[in-house]
Amino acid sequence: MITVSNLGIQFGKRVLFQDVNLKFTSGNCYGIIGANGAGKSTLLKILSGEKDPTQGSFTLGSGERLSVLSQDHFAFDSQTVLDTVMQGHTVLWDIIQEKNILYAKEDFSDADGIRASELEEKFAEMEGWNAENDAASLLDGLGVPNDLHDQLMGDLSGKQKVRVLLARALFGNPDNLLLDEPTNDLDIDTVMWLENYLANFENTVLVVSHDRHFLDSVCTHTVDIDFGKVNLFAGNYSFWYESSQLALRQQQQQNKKAEEKKKELEEFIRRFSANVAKSKQTTSRKKMIEKLNIEEIKPSLRRYPGIIFSPDRDPGNKILEVNGLSKSVEGKVLFNNVSFNVEKGDKIIFLSKDPRAMTAFFEIINEAATPDKGTFSWGQTITPAYLPLDNSVFFQDELNLVDWLSQFSDDTSEIYVKGFLGRMLFSGEEVLKKTKVLSGGEKMRCMIARMMLRSANCLVLDSPTNHLDLESIQAFNNTLVAFKGNVLMASHDHEFIQTVCNRIIELTPNGAIDKLMDYDDYITSEDIKKLKEKMY
Repeated sequence: MITVSNLGIQFGKRVLFQDVNLKFTSGNCYGIIGANGAGKSTLLKILSGEKDPTQGSFTLGSGERLSVLSQDHFAFDSQTVLDTVMQGHTVLWDIIQEKNILYAKEDFSDADGIRASELEEKFAEMEGWNAENDAASLLDGLGVPNDLHDQLMGDLSGKQKVRVLLARALFGNPDNLLLDEPTNDLDIDTVMWLENYLANFENTVLVVSHDRHFLDSVCTHTVDIDFGKVNLFAGNYSFWYESSQLALRQQQQQNKKAEEKKKELEEFIRRFSANVAKSKQTTSRKKMIEKLNIEEIKPSLRRYPGIIFSPDRDPGNKILEVNGLSKSVEGKVLFNNVSFNVEKGDKIIFLSKDPRAMTAFFEIINEAATPDKGTFSWGQTITPAYLPLDNSVFFQDELNLVDWLSQFSDDTSEIYVKGFLGRMLFSGEEVLKKTKVLSGGEKMRCMIARMMLRSANCLVLDSPTNHLDLESIQAFNNTLVAFKGNVLMASHDHEFIQTVCNRIIELTPNGAIDKLMDYDDYITSEDIKKLKEKMY
């Protein structure tokens, strides 16, 4: 349990939040949401002791242990993988070290014997004899194979380190667990393992994540940081979003009677509860909806970007033909002899074990790279708009946002260009910001505005949710669901894929797996798993 009292923090004159009074209790998982810069990670840093608040305090339950997902990927480079994980339980690790020192003494005294006995008792209480096996089991679940357990952390790749640090945070069943973006750099199988682990975790969890599917799978409550205030709501992210949007619509319908509004909210809760009951996720927390209170449903103050793609024309019968495309990088085959036709209405997610495959494919069909062999051709009626993975080349000049976006518009009038920037939440003096000082999220919003100017009927999106906050991700997602043209996409966002795409193409060194099926079914299908074993 974590109790927060009158907590606040500000940097200079900028107040992130203040007068926060919350209690995070055992058995619940709290998803912390808010716009970029709202203070999500700062809140976790305060609770971990890494930052001091400007005002207020927090306390843990008596004798409770706090564990934090470390963001420092180099702090344990001189330690073995297994030791790094076990050190996550600092009390147990200190006992192990003191025991080792005592038993290594040549002049082992009676006092040493008494102390050793005390340590052995504490060691047994903490089930220390199972510590190595428990640590190894966590590593296995997170995709760190046995042959790496005795290696030094400094010899691991960045993605491998992320998994070890996550195992370190989970080790020893901590009473309170703080996780900042725990799904970063994890593949879908590992994310699913973590979802199931946390859904059945019986202690207190606070998590910051931009992965809506992950938040929905593990969270019982949503902590919303908005306009300097921190509010707690029962329910996961989807419930918070949908209910807040419903409340906002009701607020805008001034003539609607209070009784009608109440009935609409009650019906919403019943419908959402039924959806949770049918969920495919293995979770012990499906009963969270039963505790929901209509009074907790409030309209959101969030600002969502106006992402609108308006094609100039409908696509014809030919969209894109791909014949025998192959590509290798540094001697490694990314994909080979890939052939398919894109049909009307297709919204395709491209997958691969090597993410370079999707980027290479998108670069080829947008003529930013050449294939080793094979051909492709777009239909005459098709206007593609491309959102590349790396957009740095677009932001080299010392231009303000209006001048930057004008480069990509036939209508260069300031009012017209500012209209597109306004949709992407750039207003007032912000439109005069220099592009070189933009954050990653701001650059992505600029690139999306550039795409909207294309009036395209086929969108090619390479990791479109990168750097975006939840509000932008949600708006983008809603737009793609309603979009009448074609979408070719690569993404790690489970919810994005599941709700947008109706076709899956997985690029492999031995061709492509091409299926018209649901993404959830694809990733859990035993037949697909067997097929993948043959293709890689």
